[in-house]
Amino acid sequence: MKRVRPRPLQRIGVLAVAALLGISGIASCSLQDPSEGAGSEDPATIPARINGYRSVGYFPQWGVYGRQFPMKSLQDSGAAGNLSHINYAFGNIHHETLTCFEANQAQGSGPDGSDGASDAWADYGMAYSAADSIAGIGDTADQPLAGSFNQLRQLKAANPGLRAVISLGGWTWSKNFSRAAATDDSRKALVASCIDLYIKGNLPTIDGRGGAGAAAGIFDGIDIDWEWPGSDNGLDGNGVDPENDAENFRLLLQEFREQLDAYGAVTGASYSLSAFLPANPVDIEAGGWNNPELFEYLDFGNIQGYDLWGTWEPGLTGHQGNLFDDPEDPRPNSQRFSVDRTVSAYLDAGIDPGQLGLGLAAFGRGWAGVDTAKPWGAATGPAPGGEEPGLEDYDELREVGEEFTDPTVGAAWRFDGDTWWSYDNPETVRLKSDYVLEKGLGGGMWWDLAGNRDGSLLTVLSDRLREAPQGPARDRVMPATAVQVPSTSTAAPGTPAPGAAPATAPSLSAQEAADAAPVTWDEDEVYTEGRRVIFEGEVYRTQWWTSGDVPGVEQWGPWRPADE
Repeated sequence: MKRVRPRPLQRIGVLAVAALLGISGIASCSLQDPSEGAGSEDPATIPARINGYRSVGYFPQWGVYGRQFPMKSLQDSGAAGNLSHINYAFGNIHHETLTCFEANQAQGSGPDGSDGASDAWADYGMAYSAADSIAGIGDTADQPLAGSFNQLRQLKAANPGLRAVISLGGWTWSKNFSRAAATDDSRKALVASCIDLYIKGNLPTIDGRGGAGAAAGIFDGIDIDWEWPGSDNGLDGNGVDPENDAENFRLLLQEFREQLDAYGAVTGASYSLSAFLPANPVDIEAGGWNNPELFEYLDFGNIQGYDLWGTWEPGLTGHQGNLFDDPEDPRPNSQRFSVDRTVSAYLDAGIDPGQLGLGLAAFGRGWAGVDTAKPWGAATGPAPGGEEPGLEDYDELREVGEEFTDPTVGAAWRFDGDTWWSYDNPETVRLKSDYVLEKGLGGGMWWDLAGNRDGSLLTVLSDRLREAPQGPARDRVMPATAVQVPSTSTAAPGTPAPGAAPATAPSLSAQEAADAAPVTWDEDEVYTEGRRVIFEGEVYRTQWWTSGDVPGVEQWGPWRPADE
């Protein structure tokens, strides 16, 4: 089996990269050696956060509304401690500029409903009270960043090693991927705009929030959720080019990898690139997802291990996330999807198992009008659900009717005499965790975190992974101190103006910052990461770029006592 490792951080001089990118005015500095503290066989990577495994969870942007699921829920429940990556879902691609963007535009209806849709209010506009904030401090009207992005920054500060990733697309917002990936120019513009917006944090100013560098340092990577290149099995109205999507998708990932690496070489950080991988063999082949070359660009991918069956077939119940084929499944063999079949399709193609994560469900798919507890029974239609018919959070299902588990098939369901729900329960999560270990996979992934508010399902997975020998998943090194440099962008016209970051004190390397004598704190000064100041007789050190934040005030703010 061909094994492909993630490409390591390019170790080239900052000034050399700056010259290549046309950046001027960068202070001479040195980057921390990526191998320092790694202690692994590959000096450019370190074991993933959960004992050498990844535990990835998707946070739904819209969860802060009807489901009332803010980031603080992850901290209060302890779920954040059982995650290696949190994928923020989702970012959209604009239908005119074909670039990443932010706006306050509600989702419409019909096949064109995703055009221009975005939720800057949830992302960085919504103010949080002290009681609802992870840091315990309420947002003010004049701060440039609020909303979930600011809470995500606080969540990372409270959980060192947790990586935040912006996910692009998803089921609803994959409409414009095909056009954006179609040419070299459009690929370059899309990637540059996404890096400018999310990695550099240059947000458009909307209702007083945002601005150049407002979200800098929050996101550590980009996740591609294109559903699905080359296939008509995505949402009605998605752009699809059956002849060219697969190759254009490969070139798009290559472009993301190159631009992320180039920017990382300038900042001294490393940025991950991941993807959501389809389960349907038709979609896998159509998009070239089983091409090992993709994993030269991707650090890892998470396999869809759910939605294998659902109420789009309203008359027949069935398993939505079965681990193995069910011998009682009445469907033709070509429609008998299972987790094992899908994983085998990737492994048989030569994909490194350590680069694959297994998707698990924190939700269920359900039918109504059912008169038998056995799977594959007749139904009259979707069961009533929270967000949509036939779909419900795990938390709402765990006490419904009677629970059944088939350990041979690796499937669980509940039946109350009328409704029949397929979902993951603690036993199937244990079975799937053992499968991850047996196959040498890199970990697991959850859709979505709001479905299991107390984090109990996540705990089953993470506990099993921690009990096992160290896993194969490795993260690209993220140095403790990243070099702050002026922002640049090659984004297409119509994207948020990048602008340079506000004028800062000279950028320092990690060692230079540690060696420099502390200076008296000045509320008008800009401090890059690692700088030390004196305030009210105490010495503090910055964790990230900051200006105007008073040292010692915020528990999870940018300042920490220098001796910690």
